[in-house]
Amino acid sequence: MKKFEWIEHPSDVGFRAYGKTISEAFENAALALFEIMVDTAKVEPKIKKNVSISAEDLGALLYDWLDRLIALYDSEGIVCSQFRVEISKTAEGYQLEAEVWGERFDPGRHPERTAVKAMTYHLMEIHEEPGNCWIQAVVDI
Repeated sequence: MKKFEWIEHPSDVGFRAYGKTISEAFENAALALFEIMVDTAKVEPKIKKNVSISAEDLGALLYDWLDRLIALYDSEGIVCSQFRVEISKTAEGYQLEAEVWGERFDPGRHPERTAVKAMTYHLMEIHEEPGNCWIQAVVDI
């Protein structure tokens, strides 16, 4: 199964990320996000960060997840290439617990591709069924 693919958008960047579970689809969405910014194959897993997010629905959870990763890059200069996500249903909605691995952005090792300004709800879709999940998202560049 492919991890993600690009979708057409006239002014921003969109992708569809796949997984056997919704957690795996969220992992691959994060990979697609960083692939917009840098070649993730050149990013080594030197720094580990933990991420915990609660949201009322999966759309808000996806938005907050990718937004948190953009903020990690903007505030600490960290680009990531490996992700472990666990999503659970709660009485209030959903809970995401994740570990992400990467390293500080180094222009000598990580030629910059496209700067991501923000996450959007534009064209966001989440499809979840047993063994086949996908997420579609667009980020503002």
